[in-house]
Formats: sequence, C-alpha cells, structure tokens
Amino acid sequence: MKALLAIIHRDLLLVMRRKSEVLTALFFFVVVTSLFPLGIGADAALLRKIAPGVLWVAALLSTLLGLHRMFAADYQDGSLEQLVLSPQPLALLVTGKIIAHWIVCGLPLVLLAPIIGIQFDLDAGSLYVLMGTLLLGTPVLSLLGSIGAALTLGVRGGSVLLSLLILPLFIPVLIFGAGAVYAHSVGLDTSGHFSLLGALLILALAFVPWVSTAAVKIAIE
Repeated sequence: MKALLAIIHRDLLLVMRRKSEVLTALFFFVVVTSLFPLGIGADAALLRKIAPGVLWVAALLSTLLGLHRMFAADYQDGSLEQLVLSPQPLALLVTGKIIAHWIVCGLPLVLLAPIIGIQFDLDAGSLYVLMGTLLLGTPVLSLLGSIGAALTLGVRGGSVLLSLLILPLFIPVLIFGAGAVYAHSVGLDTSGHFSLLGALLILALAFVPWVSTAAVKIAIE
C-alpha cells in the first residue's frame, strides 16, 4: 500500500507542476457542454432529452485528452524503466498511475457535472443519477485508456492511434451511463444501468492493470 500511495502522490505532484494540461481538459468539458444550450436555444424539453448524451460524450472526450500523458512522460525520462525494475509489483504501480489519472481527469468531471447539468434543465434526481454514473463510469474510462496509453508508448502519432484503439472500448460505458440518466428523466428504472456499469468497473479492475502492465513491459523491451 505504501508503494501504491507513493506513486499516486508522485503523479499528483507532477500534475500540479503542469496545471495547464489538466485545465485544458476541464475547459474543454465546460466549453463543449455549454455551447449546446447556446446553439440549440431555450427549448427545455429538447435540452433535457439531449443532456445525457452530450454530457457523457464530453466527459469521454475530456478523459481521452489526458490519456496519452499517463505513461509518456515517465517513458521519455526513463522513470518508467526504473518502475519496471523496482522490487514492487509493476501491476500495483500501474494501478497507482491509473488512480492518479482518474483523480485528475475523472473526479473533476463528477464534481462539475451538476453545475453543467443545470444548463440543460435537469432536475435534482437526474443530476444525482448523472453524478452516480460518472462516478462508476469514469474509472472504467481511465482503466481502459491505460491499455491504449501503454500500447502506444514511443509510437509516432500515438495520440491518434490511442483514440482509434480505445474509443470502441468506451462505447458500452457511454451507452449505459447516458442511458441511466435518460431512463430516470422519463420515469424508468435505472438499477439495470448501474448494475452494468458496476460490473464493467469490477471487470476492469480485475483484468486491466495486468493487461496494461504487460503492454508497458512490451514497450520497454
């Protein structure tokens, strides 16, 4: 646990020295979600209908903006090779980097979502559902994104390739996350959507760190 906490603390400190990168993703999320109400107009019914999809797509793309930095800086300065050679399990260290990425790129979206949701005239219940789905879904995005970030280490044009590799994997999270908010807004039960998001999170936690670890080792070799 000390190694896990140490790698999270280290990555968060490094992020604080590059605040502009974090603010860019958050600014992108706020701007994209704010432009839709301005462009569509004051039709409250239409705004409520499109809100789940717009918010979730913006959250997905904002998360995608920061994925290539998960391992890239450590790969370039040699720190990643030292992590591979350390006596601590590499899967544990990779998990710490994924958690740090979620804290920086995913958690702020969860906290911003209610404020943005008000622009789409979402009621309090829908805002709670939106926050719940983001709380379950954004860690899955970070976990799945770590696979692409590891596979594209050292590859020219890695950011574009990362998007092509990871976006298809993000689609189930997008469907169930946006579907839960829409289902609540029309009076349907959302427990199925939350159960599926929870199942995706458990599966991702169980398998993705090991897959990302193998991809990191391949990139180092």
